[in-house]
This record gives sequence, structure tokens and C-alpha cells, in this order.
Amino acid sequence: MSIQTLQDLYIDQLQDLYSANRQSKKVTERLQQKAHNNDLQDALKRGVTGIDDGIEAVEGLLRQHKADPKGEFCQGMEGLVKEAKAHAIDADIADSDVRDASIISQYQRMTHYALAGYGTVVAYARRLGLEDDAKKLQVCLDNTYSGDREMSQLAEGGINRVAA
Repeated sequence: MSIQTLQDLYIDQLQDLYSANRQSKKVTERLQQKAHNNDLQDALKRGVTGIDDGIEAVEGLLRQHKADPKGEFCQGMEGLVKEAKAHAIDADIADSDVRDASIISQYQRMTHYALAGYGTVVAYARRLGLEDDAKKLQVCLDNTYSGDREMSQLAEGGINRVAA
């Protein structure tokens, strides 16, 4: 796709976000399976649901704009997924509490990528006068922030202490 206008860039970034969400969902499901702490498992399960909601919202917006949701492959998330596998899922970590701390770290890295992506498309939608798009994307951004804060609370509220 040739990017000539802010509208073109907006569609490109939505496609990138769609790809990123699909990739992060798969690895988040695997992180949930590896998690030891019940609260962490529950938070990751909610994370998968939130990612699903984001996929649905972004896909719907892309279809409204007559764009193929699968028009882009997010290499940034691909790298973060590889890191999550290497440092949490497939890592040789004998202590399950230390693995939980690593799972949070890897999940938050992916979440921060999503925060940047959602923040960007919200700003573009507003600039383009696409207020309905911006409202839907703002919900996704707010939910992503909420999930990130929950992970920080889990880490600081006990998982890191137990891991230490």
C-alpha cells in the first residue's frame, strides 16, 4: 500500500495493530498456561479477552474503511513475541515465581507496544475527524492501560517479592 495521506497512514497503522493483536493473543494464551500464580493466570485470561475485543474493534474499523485487516504484518510485535517465548515460555526457569515475574515483564512489553499503537491511531482518527473511530479506539486504549496497571499491581503487590 502506498502511503500518501494521513488517511493512508491511519489505515496502515490499523492493519499493523490488527496484526500485533493477533500475534500477542497467541503468546498471551501460552503465557497464561505457564503462569503459576492464580491471580496472574486470571489477569492474563482477561488480557486475552481484551486483545480479542481489540481485534474485533480494529477489524470492524478496517472493514468500514474498505481495507483488508490482514494487509500488514507487524514485525515489531513479532520480535516481542520471540522475546516472550525466549524469556518466559521456553526459558529454563526452575522457580515458578521467577517465571511469573518474567511473564509479567514480557506481557507488559507487548502491552506497551499496543499502547503506542492505540495512542497513535486515536490521534490520527481525531485529526481526520473520525470521531466514532476515535471513541472505539479510545476504549481499546483505556482497556490496555487498565491491563498494564493490573500487571504492575500484581508484580509490585507480591509476585516480585515472592520471586526475590
